Amino acid sequence: MTEINLSRIWEQIREELGSKGIDLDAGCCESDLGSPLKVVCMAGGLSDSLKEMGRTARQQVLMVRIDEDSAKKLDAWIETGAFKSRSQAAALFIREGLKVHARELAELAEALAGVENAKDKLREKAREVFDSGETPFVDESPA
Repeated sequence: MTEINLSRIWEQIREELGSKGIDLDAGCCESDLGSPLKVVCMAGGLSDSLKEMGRTARQQVLMVRIDEDSAKKLDAWIETGAFKSRSQAAALFIREGLKVHARELAELAEALAGVENAKDKLREKAREVFDSGETPFVDESPA
């Protein structure tokens, strides 16, 4: 059996992508489509993700509207026997998409934490103002 040198293969991939202007360390590069490209390394199959999903309770209901082409693609996956329903297929592909965009989601979560901190400070300041004896609002509605 031939031994595979994954680090050399990885370096060849890095060099080839670098020659095309794709910097793996930066995580993305400009594309002709207008939005940055993202290079992601993923496992080749979905079986592990499907098994993992099977061990996790899916208790949240999410109603989504999708285009006809996406529905046909989900139906094709069902026809293969890989999934029992559109719901199961959609859940897996949503899960996989969230994994692919984990870095971006982490950045958004960090920004959201900053917003929550600002809201907390605002509420605290409002309590200080209202506890100072000032009347915050005058009820002008008819009695």
